[in-house]
Amino acid sequence: MKNVFIVFLSFLIFAGVSNAQNAAFSQYTLGSGDTVKITVYGQDDLSLETRLTDIGVVNYPYLGEISVLGMTISELETYIYDGLKGDYLVNPSVSVSIIEYRPFFINGEVKNPGGYPFQPGLTIDKAAALAGGYTERASKTKIYIDRTINGKQVTLNANRYMQILPGDIINIDQSFF
Repeated sequence: MKNVFIVFLSFLIFAGVSNAQNAAFSQYTLGSGDTVKITVYGQDDLSLETRLTDIGVVNYPYLGEISVLGMTISELETYIYDGLKGDYLVNPSVSVSIIEYRPFFINGEVKNPGGYPFQPGLTIDKAAALAGGYTERASKTKIYIDRTINGKQVTLNANRYMQILPGDIINIDQSFF
């Protein structure tokens, strides 16, 4: 019975972490550097793939320029659906997906600081591994993330196991001991 309880508890913990990550990505807002694919099923002329520039405008057929910075995927799908419904199509089937996330950046006490492609599930430890690992002087406790939340730049205190998001700037300070 004890083993069943441990398995059940492990499942709940994993499901909670997975749901938290899924919730974060369901509210993920598009930003410059993301590559998105817009598909309208059965309408090849309305489907496109594009990387978002600094101004975040997509020139979309029949709808013109759409400013997508700060939109979630579902908001963009709804915007395109509403724009195409009625005048052009009876019931368009619109799908928007992210082909490539914008990069994250890691600075400070790692062997190869710089920008790296984001992958879902990245933690600070995994990001440091992509950057060649921590240096001998790296602090494992003085870690900060610069992140844009609701259009404002904030600095978060972080730990090595914290999940990162696309566009994050990770700063690993130097340890004095």
